[in-house]
Amino acid sequence: MITARQSRAARALLGWTQETLADKARVSLTALKRLESENGLEVFESTRDEVRRALEAAGIVFLSTDKGEGVLLLHEGSNAKR
Repeated sequence: MITARQSRAARALLGWTQETLADKARVSLTALKRLESENGLEVFESTRDEVRRALEAAGIVFLSTDKGEGVLLLHEGSNAKR
């Protein structure tokens, strides 16, 4: 499951605004703001899924281990679609 911090970090790596990500993920800006909020607001799983797919299509890899979670931006030459 994508977390608020992962979404914000991925956007930072890509240089995207919330508006850009909402557009690419085909979700409302309000829904994205709820997802990226640290207040624990409820978000539809379909919203999380669309955001994850849009970020992965741009070359983001989501990482999760027993020590924490993060994101990785693949280099342009590594099969990532931009």
